[in-house]
Amino acid sequence: MSDTYYEFGTAAERWDRARLFFDAKEYRTAVRILSGLVAEHPDQTAQRLLLARAYYHSAQLSRAETELRTILERDPVEHYARLMLGRTLERQGRPDEAAPHLRMAAAMSGELPV
Repeated sequence: MSDTYYEFGTAAERWDRARLFFDAKEYRTAVRILSGLVAEHPDQTAQRLLLARAYYHSAQLSRAETELRTILERDPVEHYARLMLGRTLERQGRPDEAAPHLRMAAAMSGELPV
């Protein structure tokens, strides 16, 4: 597939296409589409969060961490980004760094510690 495919169409059409690829577990393809969308619209949290999720599922953990930290810099109470950051850090073998993010995500969602 040429790169033009990933850039073709309106932002809304590319967003829909990226979500289709993500739902089909074609995470690397979703990343190609979403990275362009995020570059064009860096303040859009939904696109950046889906990009972070696609990075996470395609084992690009440092990139997922970067996107999640960017989201949390702008919106520290974005609980799903907080949860994902904790899981991303855990998956990188950094449980001590992950713990506060996971506790905070649990508190934000109203979950009680077990």
